[in-house]
Amino acid sequence: MNTHHSRQSSQYDKILKENLEVSIPALIEKVLHIQVFSSDEIPDDIQHTKERKPDALKRITDQAGNTFILHLEFQVADEPKMIHRMHSYCAMLLERYELPVKQYVLYLGQLIPRMTTSLVSGDLSFRYNLVHFQQLDYRLFLSSDVPEEILLAVLGNFSPPDSSEVLTNVLIRLDQTATSSLDFQRYITQLRVLVQLRKLRPLFESTMDNLAHYINEQGDPFYVKGERKGLEEGKRILVRNLLLQTDFSVERIASLTETTVTFVETVKKRLSAQ
Repeated sequence: MNTHHSRQSSQYDKILKENLEVSIPALIEKVLHIQVFSSDEIPDDIQHTKERKPDALKRITDQAGNTFILHLEFQVADEPKMIHRMHSYCAMLLERYELPVKQYVLYLGQLIPRMTTSLVSGDLSFRYNLVHFQQLDYRLFLSSDVPEEILLAVLGNFSPPDSSEVLTNVLIRLDQTATSSLDFQRYITQLRVLVQLRKLRPLFESTMDNLAHYINEQGDPFYVKGERKGLEEGKRILVRNLLLQTDFSVERIASLTETTVTFVETVKKRLSAQ
């Protein structure tokens, strides 16, 4: 792996680890379709001599009463030897916990993954589950009220012509759900890294410029100019910029910003009077 690619992978890993605990419940329910009754964190040091630790390990009891170990790995690169890594983890988990093991690799890359998911060798038969994030409906995450989940929308499935609208909606939802300016700044910084997985960096910069009255750029990363003056003021600014920078209808802007048509029309009249 070259130095540039290694540095990028390290950035993605850092973001995922920062947000993992918050976003895992949604991934389990919305992506893996596991109906959890109870969930317990278990140690990830299944072998002290391994260079890598599992990304996420949980002891799950589902609503049908089945108890098992859930092992998740997040993968940016299309790793040819992933099958052996997953098999090694599975063997160690079985030995330690003596419970069934369900394993998922959540692949975040853009290209179609070619990783082998099953292994048959002599008497050995093994398989794990591979989920290609780009085949998931981005709206699964955009509709969330948790910013860490909303960020995952940019890794989901949407067509190139819809990219600008998706990025705009993600920014709007992050604004609506972030609890402080510092948190919002952190999410924008993370988003700026994640969009590179979809090769949307130039479009992201353009989208940020279109919302320049709301988000201001100074160096790297972006920072929010001053403290936000309440949710209503934030929505007024977003509506104003969408009116100025897009051809969206009043109804569409009201829907995107979760306001009313009357609210949007009021902002529009004030703009006309200026």
